[in-house]
Amino acid sequence: MTASWRTTTSLAAVIVVTIAAMNFAHAQKSQKPTPPKPPAAQKSPAAPASSEEAPDLAYGAYQRGRYVTAFALATKRAEAGDVKAMTLLGVLYSSGLGIARDDVQAAKWYKLAADRGDREAMFALALFRLTGRAGPRDREAAAKLFAAAAKLGHPAAAYNLGLLYLEGQLFPQDFARGAQLFRTAADAGNPEAQYALGTLYKEGRGVAKDPREAAKLMGAAALAGNVDAMVEYAIALFNGNGVTKNEAAAAKLFMKAARRGSPIAQNRLARILAVGRGMKADPVAAMKWHIVAKAGGAGDLWLDAFVAKLKPEQKAAAQKAAKTWMATLPRKRS
Repeated sequence: MTASWRTTTSLAAVIVVTIAAMNFAHAQKSQKPTPPKPPAAQKSPAAPASSEEAPDLAYGAYQRGRYVTAFALATKRAEAGDVKAMTLLGVLYSSGLGIARDDVQAAKWYKLAADRGDREAMFALALFRLTGRAGPRDREAAAKLFAAAAKLGHPAAAYNLGLLYLEGQLFPQDFARGAQLFRTAADAGNPEAQYALGTLYKEGRGVAKDPREAAKLMGAAALAGNVDAMVEYAIALFNGNGVTKNEAAAAKLFMKAARRGSPIAQNRLARILAVGRGMKADPVAAMKWHIVAKAGGAGDLWLDAFVAKLKPEQKAAAQKAAKTWMATLPRKRS
């Protein structure tokens, strides 16, 4: 194994991965999350800003997972002109919580709230327009809504708008503008924006090349659970690029990302286990992770040669472990 690894993320990869992440259907991993967590498809609408306003019982019921009650209360409040209740109805309709899923009704309520200045509704409606829910795709309308929500301080809207500037189809490609928008979202704690901005700093696109800032951003995104950032930060740790070299910490992070299903992390972990850098050598575990990584598309000729030299009983144990892992993959990645 070489003394250092090249990082894996290119700007093109960021665009491909993160544009795909804008897909609302992808974001909606669960139609009915476990109460009291809000639906994955939509962040919970903000509670009324003023303490002098009447308590938002609809929002409170929603937080507790009492969706039928939330729907009834939100309907009454929305009909009385409550903007937050309108957004909440959009969330309930779009996710099928307390009422049958109805994208048309969701879009209707999101638009009513967006027209009245609610940034959460603007963002949700932008995703509808972008992905063609409740009507034809309309990227221009989505971009306008992202921009409006971003101006009101919505981090994810700023991030998605930044992606459109990197993509260079709807707008002229502008890395500097994309970096500005990513910075806004990253400073607000958005891990996807931290990862994207870290990649720009790593490559020097739209910002001055800065390995330390890149590592800092990747580390923050990794801490927040972004798997791609985990891999990038682990590589930085292993190489000492922009951060103090720490092979043991890198190995632990590769293990975490590998268990989350990253083929690249699985490949790096297999190499670490093969030679014992950062953690104790384990030929059987190395072969196991090599098999899993190859199944995910991360082949490695060096590891092929390493595996070929193992004893038959080691190979059998590794193959059994890999088979067991891949058979239970959905549970282990959760």
